[in-house]
Amino acid sequence: MPQISSKGQSMPESPIRKLVPYAEKAIKQGKTIYHLNIGQPDIKTPEIALDAVSSHSLKIIAYTRSEGSEKYRTKIAKYYSKHDIHVNHDDIIVTTGGSEALLFAFGTVMDVDDEVIIPEPFYANYNGFSTASGVKIVPVNSKIEDNFALPPIEEFEKLITDKTKAILICNPGNPTGYLYSKDEIKKLAQIVKKHDLFLIADEVYREFAYDGVEHYSILQEEGLNDNAIIIDSVSKRYSMCGARIGCLVTRNKEVVKIALKFAQARLSPPTLAQIASEAALDTPQSYFDEVKEEYVKRRNTLIEGLQKIDGVKVGIPKGAFYCIVELPVTNSDKFAQWLLESFDVNGETIMVAPAAGFYSTPGVGLNQIRIAYVLNEASLKTAVNILKEALKVYKY
Repeated sequence: MPQISSKGQSMPESPIRKLVPYAEKAIKQGKTIYHLNIGQPDIKTPEIALDAVSSHSLKIIAYTRSEGSEKYRTKIAKYYSKHDIHVNHDDIIVTTGGSEALLFAFGTVMDVDDEVIIPEPFYANYNGFSTASGVKIVPVNSKIEDNFALPPIEEFEKLITDKTKAILICNPGNPTGYLYSKDEIKKLAQIVKKHDLFLIADEVYREFAYDGVEHYSILQEEGLNDNAIIIDSVSKRYSMCGARIGCLVTRNKEVVKIALKFAQARLSPPTLAQIASEAALDTPQSYFDEVKEEYVKRRNTLIEGLQKIDGVKVGIPKGAFYCIVELPVTNSDKFAQWLLESFDVNGETIMVAPAAGFYSTPGVGLNQIRIAYVLNEASLKTAVNILKEALKVYKY
């Protein structure tokens, strides 16, 4: 029998999606499931984006340029300027989601067996991207007791070797909801300049910064033109996850040149999705104001409910729409499966994401879950109550 590649065998399963078969079985049994496991917003996509697709006049859905249409990239640059990020369209490569932008970044700046330092817990698919690229993740642990703040910069220094090529952060963070401060970004800037490293920032949740704190981008930091690479996406900003449009942004011309080779190899990003994404850039600020207000309400409802459950510890998110929750269980994978297979309250249960998959250090995060607060307040209250009742009877 032909052999599967060792790379393929070592690709990690998604902690977000691997429980789907159990959820499907629970639904067939008549259970209602509150999905806290995946960051699929229930916020409506802006009408302006949907209308642009339905009213387009294309006669042929043709390839665009590999780097994305110039018109769209020029408009993206104008969007960034509103956020005090000054780039031009030649600094931008449109990608098939932020995921492809990350793969392009990894392939551009790292060779097989090179290392990238990432504060953990981190977006679970970073594990998959690194495996696919033959790159080693070197984790630096952030702690729920510190609300997942940036670990001391000395901890980064200890991990840097001749194989280290980059530091990767998600800001605001998935899965923690942590928002890095300007001071923390400056500390990272100093270390990457000192050691000639790249600083890659996944900034797809830029708009979702709460409590009066503004997001500070690595491309707002002076002196990082050669080091800084932004990963971005329309998925969460405009509730357009299925559009699969993202971008890689950097002022480093060599990085753009090499990343474009990867873009050419996959021909072009989706044409219709670019039309929708270009139109979405005209979304009024009122849309974001309303969305932020809604997520703050949901966050407060969720956190207040979780804090009332005995034995539960939760990080307080300052951005995005996720939080890490520590539970009085020994293995959250088994607990999450049990919730779907063996537990319900009046025919209702919850689906959560076990947090171990958001770490690369073995054995860490086994008693944690990630919750995405993308449900309305009433549903979140019900979901928290189900979790509370489940923990009363779960004995493992």
